[in-house]
Amino acid sequence: MLSFCLENTVPLPPAYDSILSIQAYQTGKPIEELSREYGFNYGVKLARNENPMGCSPLVTLAITEQLGQLARYPDGNGYYLKQALADFNDTDISQITLGNGSNDLLDMIARAFISSDDAVVYSQYAFVVYSMVTKMQGATGIEVPAKRYGHDLDAMRQAVLECNNVKVVFIANPNNPTGTLLTTEELRDFLQAMPEHVLVVIDEAYIEYCPESNNRALLDEFERLVLVRTFSKAYGLAGLRVGYSLSHPDVAAVLNRIRQPYNVSRLAQAAAKTALTDQDFIDRSRASNAEQMQWLKQQFDALGLGFINSHANFLMVEVEGARAVYQALLEQGVIVRPLTGYGLDNWLRVTVGLPEDNLRLIDTLRSILSES
Repeated sequence: MLSFCLENTVPLPPAYDSILSIQAYQTGKPIEELSREYGFNYGVKLARNENPMGCSPLVTLAITEQLGQLARYPDGNGYYLKQALADFNDTDISQITLGNGSNDLLDMIARAFISSDDAVVYSQYAFVVYSMVTKMQGATGIEVPAKRYGHDLDAMRQAVLECNNVKVVFIANPNNPTGTLLTTEELRDFLQAMPEHVLVVIDEAYIEYCPESNNRALLDEFERLVLVRTFSKAYGLAGLRVGYSLSHPDVAAVLNRIRQPYNVSRLAQAAAKTALTDQDFIDRSRASNAEQMQWLKQQFDALGLGFINSHANFLMVEVEGARAVYQALLEQGVIVRPLTGYGLDNWLRVTVGLPEDNLRLIDTLRSILSES
């Protein structure tokens, strides 16, 4: 029998006051619920930067072969996936940490290396999770104003040098949600200027769409660098949640101390290991993305809409009254991402879809804009 009165229960305060300032991550309603709510039969999802081509057929087969083992725990160390990643990236297995998606790695990095006495540097208009994990640790976030909607590395370097408490710098490359890109040379110069006590995290969630910006070589030059990657984007495994980081073995050893047991499922490990073997699928995905992105740029130009050149699989497009346009698109079954949460009130982020999806987007958008 309960021996206390629920009406008099006082909610426990969070560990850090900064947690109360975090806005819960907004994922949107399932497309099935939106279809019921707005009455459309077929919806187009262009909001989450998923691969519209799905995943490699080899991955589907690999998952099927694991279905008889669902009662068994996965390999807690992810040995075979880590070995495949080490071979693929020309690293040692000791440099790899597995995560339940790349967000899990960002959270691990924060818990392992950031305390409430520390400061964290990240850019304006960069991935919202950087500020979230900073606030979760009760640390001080230093948001550096963006330069042409991308990272201003000179200003970020100055912010680090002016604050002795900076422990971690987060950089998204290519950047989400703007799609901007930093070169390896720019990043090398930045890393060379960093004090020894600062860990630099380069989030490469979209690296497969611009392989020329692969910064793997920087790991051989800088011990306090972490590269974070995911199978959720180009590999088409967003529903399985699997990511990894590459770092110095000493950094990986710390991360693996706090990594949750069995944090990457049996299905996810099998799928990711197999996905690496089908680089032809990645090549086709990249080629389709480039072709369709160019088509979308031409259509936005024709509609008189500005956009940011993107090196990922999405475009950030400027639309007057973006929130109302987003809602109008939604009611007609076209789902894009409003960017008010980033302070970009007149911008929408649009995932590059299949030709038929992109055509539906442009036709619907043209109709909405003509009516307004």
